[in-house]
Amino acid sequence: MVGHLSELHGLPVHDFAPDAPAGDLPPAGSVAWRLSFNPYVDDGPKGGFEGLWRMFTETVDTAAVRALVIGQWGEVSEYGPDFVVEMLTSDTERFPSLEAVFIGDVTFEEAEISWIEQSDVTPVLEAYPRLREFGVRGGTGLVFRPVRHEHLRTLRFESGGLPGGVVRGVAASDLPALEELELWLGVTDYGGDATVADLAPILTGERLPALRSLGLTDSELQDEIAAAVASAPVVARLHTLDLSMGTLTDTGAEALLSGQPLTHLTKLDLSHHFLSDAMMARIREELEGAGVDVDLSDQEKPEEHNGETWRYVAVSE
Repeated sequence: MVGHLSELHGLPVHDFAPDAPAGDLPPAGSVAWRLSFNPYVDDGPKGGFEGLWRMFTETVDTAAVRALVIGQWGEVSEYGPDFVVEMLTSDTERFPSLEAVFIGDVTFEEAEISWIEQSDVTPVLEAYPRLREFGVRGGTGLVFRPVRHEHLRTLRFESGGLPGGVVRGVAASDLPALEELELWLGVTDYGGDATVADLAPILTGERLPALRSLGLTDSELQDEIAAAVASAPVVARLHTLDLSMGTLTDTGAEALLSGQPLTHLTKLDLSHHFLSDAMMARIREELEGAGVDVDLSDQEKPEEHNGETWRYVAVSE
């Protein structure tokens, strides 16, 4: 289950209410402002999301705004946020202090993650060269082109199926300040067609010299990813490695334990997995005994259907 963000860039998320008195609004730089237009609510602002945006920029001191969360922009399962990206990138002079943006803060009650239509979000990074944190939820129609960005520290893509083109775009980007990267890779049935080979440039770490936290999660290829991570150069300088939410089995865990040392990690997240009790005990002995915080919660059991074994990721549809 994927819920609304409660914070972004260390700031609590605050919903912008168009009918709230100006005196009741928090200081512009003290919160992450969430803008969301639900087309099924009768008392929504005139002009839809565009009207909400206009009211926001006229009411709030946008020069002090540090973080923006974009929720529903209307029928999110019918059309993407191209016009939202256009408004955001054409109003850069209004947001000289902007440090963080998240596009697609939509819950399953509003639209399943696989139903969220996205767009080319690269212009946001191109328009805000001093942005420090950027995140997107939803993979359908999502485009991310290779960029060079000097100041981005956190990049996050949440999806039930992340397009291979997006993964390759990230892998080909030069992000010298990036400290945290999280990719929800998802499944092929929902567009997650990235391969382990697509991840290879990320795993070398050559374009990501500052990377300290890496999440390659929610994948039906979790065993293969674990095997690739086991010998990946970037791992030696990580403090957090996240391989959670996927279909990890004893095969992938064995590859991890047989590869390069992981005892330098502060945290290893393997939650939502298909590991045996014996393998869980071995991981705890070898890694927790060395001081690594290992998350082995949510042990799942494979399902048998018509003689076939089925394993499932945590987030797909």
